[in-house]
Amino acid sequence: MKESIQVFAPATVANVVCGFDVLGFAVNAPGDEVIMRRKETPGVSIKKITGDEGRLPLDAEKNTVSASVQHYLRHIGREDVGVEIELHKKMPIGSGLGSSSASTVAGLFAINTLLNSPLSRQELVPFAMKGEELACGSGHADNVAPALLGGFVLIRSYDPLDIIKLPYPESLYCAIVFPEVDVPTRDARRMIRSKVLLKDAVVQWGNVAGLVTGLFMKDIELMARSMKDVLVEPVRSILIPDFEKLRETALKAGAITFGISGSGPSVFSFAKDEAAAHHIVEMLQAHLSGMKIGSLGYVSAINGEGPKVL
Repeated sequence: MKESIQVFAPATVANVVCGFDVLGFAVNAPGDEVIMRRKETPGVSIKKITGDEGRLPLDAEKNTVSASVQHYLRHIGREDVGVEIELHKKMPIGSGLGSSSASTVAGLFAINTLLNSPLSRQELVPFAMKGEELACGSGHADNVAPALLGGFVLIRSYDPLDIIKLPYPESLYCAIVFPEVDVPTRDARRMIRSKVLLKDAVVQWGNVAGLVTGLFMKDIELMARSMKDVLVEPVRSILIPDFEKLRETALKAGAITFGISGSGPSVFSFAKDEAAAHHIVEMLQAHLSGMKIGSLGYVSAINGEGPKVL
């Protein structure tokens, strides 16, 4: 059995505009890294965290990575195992890119691999959801499922959990911009209406079905027509500076579509190729810069692999 392992897990774009809590996909960058080492004494401890500016707890019960690893070890009856964890945050916290999810998934993939993979990636999803519950008060799977499984994922049902991997056009590129403003996930979730009009729900169902059909048919124009959100985006976009202007800028720069990544403030666009995605990022960053708002930009194809051993 290996004594140590280093794992990378990817950032994710959840909701994908119209699929609140049921759709998500993984990207190649950014992401987080975990180094896990076996230790003599049983139990899980966090030795070191970098890249978090001191924001994350070193207490093993409170950190999403260690807490989900503890939960996993209890479940498989291996509380005799001892590991210490180093977490290296390679992506911004509170970005809407599944920051807590990437860390948790890296930790779970590391411990499962160290123990010769007793569980499948699919079976690891509920443990990662426990980490999400700790991070943002809600154990949804639209970040952790694509981070674990790679690619584009549909959560058809939460009870029982039913996760389906979807095909997608391989040519698709994603342009992501993270404006450096604070939008805590818990607050963004609280803004969402608890009741919706039936006519709005019908529009949303049609769009989700259209997006999934577009993915299966690899029909980018159908995907573009379907990626409209009448339920969540109108409320959440208020938290993102100049959201409508950013949309206009992205579409002018060649974006197929534009929306909020997860709970924001990151925004993302699909583009038909890598060069177009880079151009979209440049234009969005220039617009934010004009507003004296710093930002980080990422360009990536859809990551079909999920977590990997480095």
